[in-house]
Amino acid sequence: MDLEVRGLTFDADVAGPEDGPVVLLLHGFPQHRGEWELVGPALREAGLRTVAFDQRGYSPGARPDDVAAYRISECAADALAVLDALGAEQAHIVGHDWGAAVAWYLAGVHPDRTRTLTALSVPHLAAFGSAIRDDADQRERSSYMDFFRTPQAEDVILEDDGLRLRAMFLGCPSDRVDSYVTPMLDRARLTGALNWYRAMGHRDFARLGPVAVPTTFIWSDEDVAIGRTAAADCARFVTGEYAYVELTGVSHWIPDAAPDRVAAAILARAT
Repeated sequence: MDLEVRGLTFDADVAGPEDGPVVLLLHGFPQHRGEWELVGPALREAGLRTVAFDQRGYSPGARPDDVAAYRISECAADALAVLDALGAEQAHIVGHDWGAAVAWYLAGVHPDRTRTLTALSVPHLAAFGSAIRDDADQRERSSYMDFFRTPQAEDVILEDDGLRLRAMFLGCPSDRVDSYVTPMLDRARLTGALNWYRAMGHRDFARLGPVAVPTTFIWSDEDVAIGRTAAADCARFVTGEYAYVELTGVSHWIPDAAPDRVAAAILARAT
């Protein structure tokens, strides 16, 4: 379905009982709302209403030209507007990768709209920023972010029919990869996705205060992007009830590789 909010049109999937508590599912880079399709059924069977949408830059009708339009505050405002459009005063917020960054922001800045938070892969942004600053391993893992900000990033990523794009999905189940790579071969879509990186600097990570809502953080020990230092430091920035779930032998692509465990963690927090 199309959701028209803030003068933009977002491609969205809304399913489950109309009177069920809302779970807002926020995807990461370089994916789309489809990354939750293996997680959603268990949530809906438990009586929850799932809402997943292609965020700005990914939805063709929500693709501003100005890089500043991709700041995390704008992405969070989109999420709140989607909830408003669906008549949801609060939601269980779930996010992976960049979606987790938006989820942390929502929980920290708009706790009144956040019933619970479940963040996958990316820890509290202050923990992430601290690790980038102080941990050599995390700096190396995050070095790609600087490249993504460069003007030539699209050209390099799209070379050889997206060979480098496909390589990003190391550890993602092979039958899932094409569904993510093919849409991202659209240069306009890729630019919209990369503008998230271009709009946010490393220093922005430190600006988010502690999160007080009930929170679960899920990290996988084969994540190439997020190291253990950042994951372990996450708890320091959560003042509410906190649970840490570590998945062994799972890559960065947690919703695709371990959907049952993700659903179980969400349900443990949301029901």
